[in-house]
Amino acid sequence: MHIVNTKNSEHYNWGNKCDGWHLLKNDNLSVIQEKVPPGCFEVKHYHNFAHQFFYVIKGTATIEIDNEIFSLYSFEGIEVKPGQIHQLRNETMDDLEFIVVSSPKSHGDKVIVEN
Repeated sequence: MHIVNTKNSEHYNWGNKCDGWHLLKNDNLSVIQEKVPPGCFEVKHYHNFAHQFFYVIKGTATIEIDNEIFSLYSFEGIEVKPGQIHQLRNETMDDLEFIVVSSPKSHGDKVIVEN
């Protein structure tokens, strides 16, 4: 066992200038910290199996889940169930930082939805 943070975790880029760090990465459970610059967003998608929880650390997230729009502020979270179409966006002028917990892992279980 060891203490994890963004400095010692596997890093990857996604979307347009977004960052992710695998704080915990296994088939049954994934914990990722992500950073989304102003104006950036994820594509609309859903997961067949992954049950997710998004928790904002810093900034404001706009998340659309099944055509309903939610604003999440620092220290607020929301659940996304398997099959729910969702998209996370940063519509502010400040960086957005959040944690996404997925069980099982969401990588490899992403179905993109056309707008």
